[in-house]
Amino acid sequence: MNALTKQHLIDPEICIRCNTCEATCPVDAITHDANNYVVDASKCNFCMDCVSPCPTGSIDNWFVVRQPFSLEEQFSWIELPPKPPEAPQNSDALDAEVEALFDWAHEGAGGRVMAPATAAKPRINLFNRANPAVARVTGNFRLTGEHTESDVRHIILDFGTVAFPVLEGQSVGVVPPGVDANGKPHAMRLYSIASPRDGERPNTNNLSLTVKRVVETAADGTAFRGVASNWLCDLKLGDKIEVVGPFGATFLMPDDQDVDILMICTGTGAAPFRGFTERRRRTAPHAKGQLHLYFGARTPEELPYFGPLQKLPKTLLRQQLVYSRLPGAEKEYVQDRMRKNGEEIARLLKSETLHVYMCGLKGLETGVEAVLTEIAAGRGMDWQAMREALRATGRFHVETY
Repeated sequence: MNALTKQHLIDPEICIRCNTCEATCPVDAITHDANNYVVDASKCNFCMDCVSPCPTGSIDNWFVVRQPFSLEEQFSWIELPPKPPEAPQNSDALDAEVEALFDWAHEGAGGRVMAPATAAKPRINLFNRANPAVARVTGNFRLTGEHTESDVRHIILDFGTVAFPVLEGQSVGVVPPGVDANGKPHAMRLYSIASPRDGERPNTNNLSLTVKRVVETAADGTAFRGVASNWLCDLKLGDKIEVVGPFGATFLMPDDQDVDILMICTGTGAAPFRGFTERRRRTAPHAKGQLHLYFGARTPEELPYFGPLQKLPKTLLRQQLVYSRLPGAEKEYVQDRMRKNGEEIARLLKSETLHVYMCGLKGLETGVEAVLTEIAAGRGMDWQAMREALRATGRFHVETY
């Protein structure tokens, strides 16, 4: 009889096929086809590098088996199989090792990515595709100007009597109805929660999402409409949708009211920071720590939440709203404004309690990293070393897509 061994598997039910795990794996143990992302048991060395970047936690699955599942088997799955009865999951030393490995992963893969020390403990993966929570649409508001190309919506989902606990910085998954071009159910899409933990209004069992309608035209004139974004943006009041999750155990807001929080975003990347800001406004509007927001868009009319942002006092939120397409003005991006405010940024970076968060399109990360390196170097500091120290203490978090 084969000896027991541990195997790392990816849950196809909640995987959003973002390719982060395959791009991160240093030994090429992760691969994919048109259906699933899978782990080659003959290559995986349990280094854990793929665990912390995964946005849904689908990567956190550890089986004790007598015969590893083959790649062909994993490619065929629509959900994880039951854990093998011949390899009890809670009965021997080997399984204890796997459970310890699982716990270590949730602490941030050996410290590479950790939640803030004072963040509340999140609940994750409470609902899956086989058993989703059903929410009712109670709000769908356009946030951007009616005459702009950018149609960004604020969508409120009410869970009624179903408990769906979330924290600021977490995400939820939704599955558009129907099937894809291959006749298979659509993959799940992930959206950051834009409301604080106690709902759009205090003590309400709902949450909000910030969704941009995706409509693009290719060079040959072919139109592309995002399946999930258009479905969500077209939802009517009273419509019901299935929600999966919540997801995310590290991109969380610290509960310590004395820390400064630097938030950098573009477009719908503002969603988690709206939740951060509302949480601080409700619980500690006069806290010692300050919120600092660098928020980029093409014009004020295309900047989500522009109106509400104007009503927030500077004692709560020090905001820098940056526009790249203002008539008669030079293009300015978030990193350009950060460079102009280099002294203020440097002062924040020297703080031992600063928390840094970045959310938005992938290109944002490159520009911000470059300007932080420049600001630090100009003042005798090493940004790369500072970033690693921030990450190791749960004070540096990036979500770009």
